Amino acid sequence: MTAESHPIFGAPENPNIKIWRYMDFTKYIAFLDSHALFFSRSDKFEDPYEGATSRFNTKTRPDIYKDLPESSRTNMITQMSKFTEFIRQWTFINCWHMNEHESAAMWKLYAYSNEAVAIQSTYQRLFDCLPPKTHVGVVKYIDYDNDWLPEGNSFYPFLHKRLSFEHEKEIRAVVQEVNMREPNNETGRLINIDTKILVEKIYVAPTAQSWFLDLVKRVTKKYEFEVAVDSSSLDTTPVY
Repeated sequence: MTAESHPIFGAPENPNIKIWRYMDFTKYIAFLDSHALFFSRSDKFEDPYEGATSRFNTKTRPDIYKDLPESSRTNMITQMSKFTEFIRQWTFINCWHMNEHESAAMWKLYAYSNEAVAIQSTYQRLFDCLPPKTHVGVVKYIDYDNDWLPEGNSFYPFLHKRLSFEHEKEIRAVVQEVNMREPNNETGRLINIDTKILVEKIYVAPTAQSWFLDLVKRVTKKYEFEVAVDSSSLDTTPVY
């Protein structure tokens, strides 16, 4: 069981590069209990540009498609815009931070407290543990005012983000299942995985107290999950 390769989903140069998912303790318990990853609906993310096209596209489409008759061109552009907005509710995303090292910024952005954990995996492990019809790729960061966002495939808007998010170095897994007949009432989907394939190591948040590290170790063991649990490397004592 592996994710499906797709020409639009680019892999990192090193498929064994480390990837990280930072979460609070409650979400970690849910992960252990469900043996699944939560894929959020793309239109539920805080970023309102999630799944949007670029302003540069909307300005240049009339010229790009100038060979079409005007009425056909106008209708096509209108339908493209409507479909791009509609499909956001049928696109489900699970996000990871790609970095060989822990990120202090990511702890602050996504862990919210010292009682949090980070799942450390690799791109290849994530790809290998996901089911078919799931795709994994590197997010590209562009200037939405001046850069062309590729068109012709409904995945493109979900593999591009604004330059202001470049610090996230994001790898994302995406599922897209479209039902044109009705609105979507889901907030997201749980995708079953083999957690033993996915997880390489668990880290607890920087400055977490020793009791919390012990708790994470005990809970992980209770779920019969044999993986190393350790303190954040950001907690190492400095030397002078």
